[in-house]
Amino acid sequence: MRKSGIVTAAGLLLGSLLAGAAHADDMLGSYVARISDRDHQASDGYALDNAVQMVRQDRANWHKFHRRDSDDEGDGWFRTNDQRADLQRMLERGGAMSSSAKRAIVNGEPLIQVDVYENSVRVSILEN
Repeated sequence: MRKSGIVTAAGLLLGSLLAGAAHADDMLGSYVARISDRDHQASDGYALDNAVQMVRQDRANWHKFHRRDSDDEGDGWFRTNDQRADLQRMLERGGAMSSSAKRAIVNGEPLIQVDVYENSVRVSILEN
Protein backbone atom coordinates (compact mmCIF):
# COMPACT_ATOMS: atom_id res chain seq x y z
CA MET A 1 0.00 0.00 0.00
CA ARG A 2 2.76 2.44 0.91
CA LYS A 3 4.77 1.49 -2.19
CA SER A 4 1.68 2.05 -4.33
CA GLY A 5 1.28 5.58 -2.98
CA ILE A 6 4.88 6.43 -3.89
CA VAL A 7 4.43 5.04 -7.40
CA THR A 8 1.20 7.02 -7.82
CA ALA A 9 2.85 10.24 -6.60
CA ALA A 10 5.80 9.67 -8.96
CA GLY A 11 3.38 9.07 -11.83
CA LEU A 12 1.52 12.30 -11.08
CA LEU A 13 4.78 14.26 -10.92
CA LEU A 14 5.96 12.81 -14.22
CA GLY A 15 2.61 13.56 -15.85
CA SER A 16 2.79 17.13 -14.59
CA LEU A 17 6.33 17.57 -15.95
CA LEU A 18 5.33 16.18 -19.35
CA ALA A 19 2.30 18.46 -19.53
CA GLY A 20 4.54 21.44 -18.75
CA ALA A 21 6.96 20.41 -21.49
CA ALA A 22 4.11 20.40 -23.99
CA HIS A 23 3.61 24.10 -23.25
CA ALA A 24 7.32 24.94 -23.52
CA ASP A 25 8.59 27.57 -25.92
CA ASP A 26 10.01 25.42 -28.74
CA MET A 27 13.27 26.58 -30.28
CA LEU A 28 13.04 27.30 -34.00
CA GLY A 29 16.72 28.06 -34.61
CA SER A 30 19.49 30.62 -34.25
CA TYR A 31 21.53 33.10 -36.21
CA VAL A 32 24.70 35.09 -35.57
CA ALA A 33 25.12 38.78 -36.39
CA ARG A 34 27.62 41.57 -35.90
CA ILE A 35 25.91 44.68 -34.54
CA SER A 36 28.07 47.20 -36.35
CA ASP A 37 27.99 50.97 -36.59
CA ARG A 38 25.55 50.75 -39.52
CA ASP A 39 23.09 48.94 -37.21
CA HIS A 40 23.30 51.85 -34.75
CA GLN A 41 21.61 54.08 -37.38
CA ALA A 42 17.98 53.95 -38.48
CA SER A 43 17.24 53.54 -42.17
CA ASP A 44 16.67 57.28 -42.52
CA GLY A 45 19.97 58.12 -40.80
CA TYR A 46 19.09 59.08 -37.24
CA ALA A 47 20.97 57.47 -34.34
CA LEU A 48 19.20 54.63 -32.55
CA ASP A 49 19.35 54.80 -28.78
CA ASN A 50 18.67 51.27 -27.55
CA ALA A 51 19.84 47.72 -28.14
CA VAL A 52 16.44 46.37 -29.16
CA GLN A 53 16.19 48.88 -32.01
CA MET A 54 19.73 48.02 -33.10
CA VAL A 55 19.01 44.28 -33.25
CA ARG A 56 15.90 45.04 -35.30
CA GLN A 57 17.87 47.37 -37.60
CA ASP A 58 20.45 44.64 -38.15
CA ARG A 59 17.69 42.43 -39.58
CA ALA A 60 16.33 45.28 -41.74
CA ASN A 61 19.86 45.85 -43.03
CA TRP A 62 20.18 42.14 -43.82
CA HIS A 63 16.79 41.53 -45.44
CA LYS A 64 15.63 44.86 -46.87
CA PHE A 65 18.73 46.91 -47.57
CA HIS A 66 21.28 44.13 -48.16
CA ARG A 67 23.81 45.98 -45.96
CA ARG A 68 25.46 42.98 -44.40
CA ASP A 69 28.45 42.61 -42.14
CA SER A 70 30.84 39.77 -42.90
CA ASP A 71 29.85 37.96 -39.67
CA ASP A 72 26.10 38.24 -40.31
CA GLU A 73 24.04 35.13 -41.01
CA GLY A 74 20.63 35.02 -42.59
CA ASP A 75 17.45 34.01 -40.83
CA GLY A 76 14.06 32.75 -41.93
CA TRP A 77 11.99 34.61 -39.33
CA PHE A 78 12.46 38.37 -39.76
CA ARG A 79 12.16 38.97 -43.51
CA THR A 80 9.30 41.49 -43.41
CA ASN A 81 8.77 44.71 -41.48
CA ASP A 82 5.89 43.08 -39.57
CA GLN A 83 8.13 40.17 -38.58
CA ARG A 84 10.83 42.60 -37.45
CA ALA A 85 8.20 44.47 -35.41
CA ASP A 86 7.40 41.11 -33.77
CA LEU A 87 11.12 40.68 -33.03
CA GLN A 88 11.17 44.09 -31.35
CA ARG A 89 8.03 43.32 -29.31
CA MET A 90 9.46 39.99 -28.13
CA LEU A 91 12.70 41.66 -27.06
CA GLU A 92 10.87 44.49 -25.28
CA ARG A 93 8.84 42.02 -23.21
CA GLY A 94 11.93 41.63 -21.08
CA GLY A 95 14.12 38.79 -20.00
CA ALA A 96 15.30 38.17 -23.54
CA MET A 97 18.48 40.21 -23.32
CA SER A 98 20.63 40.84 -20.24
CA SER A 99 21.60 44.33 -19.14
CA SER A 100 25.23 43.60 -19.98
CA ALA A 101 24.25 42.44 -23.49
CA LYS A 102 22.26 45.65 -23.99
CA ARG A 103 25.22 47.75 -22.88
CA ALA A 104 27.59 45.84 -25.18
CA ILE A 105 25.30 46.44 -28.16
CA VAL A 106 24.71 50.14 -27.46
CA ASN A 107 28.36 50.90 -26.67
CA GLY A 108 30.17 48.71 -29.20
CA GLU A 109 30.00 46.36 -32.14
CA PRO A 110 29.57 42.92 -30.59
CA LEU A 111 28.95 39.59 -32.27
CA ILE A 112 25.61 38.31 -31.03
CA GLN A 113 23.68 35.08 -31.22
CA VAL A 114 19.92 35.29 -31.49
CA ASP A 115 18.00 32.20 -30.44
CA VAL A 116 14.52 32.22 -31.91
CA TYR A 117 11.74 30.39 -30.12
CA GLU A 118 8.09 30.02 -30.96
CA ASN A 119 7.06 32.79 -28.55
CA SER A 120 10.28 34.55 -27.63
CA VAL A 121 13.76 35.59 -28.68
CA ARG A 122 16.99 35.51 -26.65
CA VAL A 123 20.07 37.56 -27.48
CA SER A 124 23.52 36.70 -26.14
CA ILE A 125 26.95 38.17 -26.72
CA LEU A 126 29.46 35.86 -28.39
CA GLU A 127 32.28 38.36 -28.73
CA ASN A 128 32.72 41.95 -27.58
